Amino acid sequence: MSHWAGKFVIGLTGNIGCGKSTVMHILEELGAFTIDADELSHDAICQGEPAYEEIVNWLGGQVLSDDAEIDRNQLAEIVFSNPEKLARLEEIIHPEVEKKIDQLINQTTKEIVVIEAIKIIDGGLYRKCDSLWVVVCLPQNQIRRLVEKRHLTLEEAERRIKVQSPQEEKAKFANWVIDNNGSISKTRQIVHDIWEKSVCIQKK
Repeated sequence: MSHWAGKFVIGLTGNIGCGKSTVMHILEELGAFTIDADELSHDAICQGEPAYEEIVNWLGGQVLSDDAEIDRNQLAEIVFSNPEKLARLEEIIHPEVEKKIDQLINQTTKEIVVIEAIKIIDGGLYRKCDSLWVVVCLPQNQIRRLVEKRHLTLEEAERRIKVQSPQEEKAKFANWVIDNNGSISKTRQIVHDIWEKSVCIQKK
């Protein structure tokens, strides 16, 4: 039984550069209501939000830009080189993000909901989902995408990949594993097949 009455909720995750957002957009095309937890995390650290004050009190003015907003690049530079600080940041942000996710799911009239979140397993949110989909790809493809699309240096890309739990560990929790090493059309076909096998059955 779903944690959210009347909803079938898919948890979507995978390591950085594996293509979670691509899969989320395909699911949106299929009619799902999609929630980008990363985007909610960005909103959670804006001025006026509870997480903003806590982060500034913790790390000080070094993380602030000229307009007194938190500089996400500077924040990433600090936490991605220090696992303890990364864990502390997640402790601050995740409760606020989960509150917003709960609110958005209860507000939508759509029956199928997708939560895209890189930490959905680590934070335990996957337990509230009806199905967990994990996107995987080869490490060299992760690095290439991070360098080409996010304009990270090779060193930055490797560092961000290193601090995340291994892809195979995430895959152990999955109801469905999506191989995103091929073309977008191939990934689209994989997602459509899983949708037919799992989501459409729920709607019948």
